Amino acid sequence: MSPLRTLALGALVLPVAAYANDPYSYAQPDEVRVTHLDLKLKLDFPQRKLDGQATLTLDWKDPKAAALVLDTRDLAIASIESIDAGGKTAPLKYALAPRDKQLGSKLTIQAPQHPHEVRIVYSTSPDASGLQWLPPAQTADKKQPFMFSQSESIHARSWVPLQDSPAIRFTYDAEVTAPKDTRVAMSAPNDPAHALDGDFSFKQTHPIPSYLLAIAAGDLSVKETGPRSAVYAEPSVVGKAAHEFEDTEKMIKTTEQLYGPYRWGRYDLLVLPPSFPYGGMENPNMTFATPTVLVGDKSLVSLVAHELAHSWSGNLITAASWRDIWLNEGVTTYVQGRITEALYGKRQADEEALLDIHTLQREAGKLPANAQRLAPEPGNIEADDTLSDVAYNKGSWFLRTLEQRFGRDTFDNYLKGYFDHFAFQSITTEQMLDYLKPNLIDKYPGKMSWGEVKAWVYDPGIPKNAPIPDSPRFDAIDKERAGFLAGTLGADKLDAKDWNTQEWMYFLDGLPENPPLARMQELDAAWHLTGTPNAEIGMRWYVHAIGAGDKAAWPAAAEHMTRIGRLYLTMPLYRALSKTPDGLAFAQQVYAKAKSGYHPLTQQAVEALFEKAGKH
Repeated sequence: MSPLRTLALGALVLPVAAYANDPYSYAQPDEVRVTHLDLKLKLDFPQRKLDGQATLTLDWKDPKAAALVLDTRDLAIASIESIDAGGKTAPLKYALAPRDKQLGSKLTIQAPQHPHEVRIVYSTSPDASGLQWLPPAQTADKKQPFMFSQSESIHARSWVPLQDSPAIRFTYDAEVTAPKDTRVAMSAPNDPAHALDGDFSFKQTHPIPSYLLAIAAGDLSVKETGPRSAVYAEPSVVGKAAHEFEDTEKMIKTTEQLYGPYRWGRYDLLVLPPSFPYGGMENPNMTFATPTVLVGDKSLVSLVAHELAHSWSGNLITAASWRDIWLNEGVTTYVQGRITEALYGKRQADEEALLDIHTLQREAGKLPANAQRLAPEPGNIEADDTLSDVAYNKGSWFLRTLEQRFGRDTFDNYLKGYFDHFAFQSITTEQMLDYLKPNLIDKYPGKMSWGEVKAWVYDPGIPKNAPIPDSPRFDAIDKERAGFLAGTLGADKLDAKDWNTQEWMYFLDGLPENPPLARMQELDAAWHLTGTPNAEIGMRWYVHAIGAGDKAAWPAAAEHMTRIGRLYLTMPLYRALSKTPDGLAFAQQVYAKAKSGYHPLTQQAVEALFEKAGKH
């Protein structure tokens, strides 16, 4: 998933137990594991639901096990039956436990005979946490309804009954029935030439974890961007998206040269409507992406580099639990930087790394000590914290440190071997370290001590000797910002006409939280930031304009908040407005109009913010 978003899992606490069993799943994989999913789905747009049939192939691990336990959330179960090796079926008794706010409902299926397969007939709720149903008015072209899933982290259970844990991998087949003229895409190889006849089939032959199960359907056109890549988007968006992402094949080849073959066949991109709550989601074969990266100059295509990199770190090798999620996101952010450097130059890669470093330096100190660790200790760590800036930015900083100490060629060879060794497995931090020690640390003695490694992974904060890239342009921006804030350099005298997106981000990130109103008005008059189509710049600009008390920027901020459902680009504006009574009232008015176009996860985040603001 793209960096700088937090998942809304609430304040669930990890137990003081081994991580063999995922605390966010009811599944009991030591007793029985799902190895394959055969899925049949019928899309019902008017009722906002999926009618489903999930047939699970089972590998019974414990001869004494009497039940199959699955994760569900708000599913209506119609029937459950066993299927033996000869295809004979028999009904099974089952119990659906009361709904837990975080985990959903535990589904316990009595299966003492250890059937080869279990088939569940069910339907989803219109309010399924992992699905969003959009009427035509909330799409780009406003012609057909649209539906898409977001399964990470524990939302697959809201549209398929399964073992919803990253430790459990399975292959899948799917048959999907949809209205004619609707295109369906899934996290499996997609056929760009598929007829829009209402019948779609998919086959994912590589074992994936449940959070990478994905589906989308709507008025989608396709434009090829390379021999194994295409862009899927609404007709009015697809041309722009194909231009922005025309370097996709170069990205794939660059990563292959560094870390070995791309093992998934096709790599396609689906540009979703603006309500998508994240920047990107690395669903295998079909990255789901926000339209907010379509700015015309490729300055934000590092998001594609990030999601593509997940094809090695995250999808190929998966964190076994959310506690280990830095193995996905930290490694991916490092690989993203290498792709960016190879294609767009060291300056852009270093600037993006510095933005990550400065974000981490600002935010890490606000977290509890345990949440500052790459691998938190058991107990008192909220699931929200596992996908903080620590996983992404401290994780990638650790890998950049290893690269610096051991040399790029040596570290590249190590990382390539790591991807080969653990391919298509889910692993823990400790398994990764058990591989790191003999294959890098001990193999090249004197470069980095094991104590330093353990400090990076298990200690809070950032080691004092962590390397920081040089950026002469950022240094120049620091001086200009200081002069501007001191009043010795007019806004119109800033040497900003050639600043790229990252340099504007850096300038705005360095402004005080509540800058002087006159300075902000002067900056806007000179550079016309209010109304910018660049959402990364806009988010930062509106937060500072609001902090300065510039109510003239509020209407444009409201348009930004209404147009964009991506949490990372929207929540900072809600937070800034909610700090004053007038701002909170305005934010609530904006939300009332925007809510129907937001994903359930975005709605949950905004409403939690309002509840907290109302208590102060």
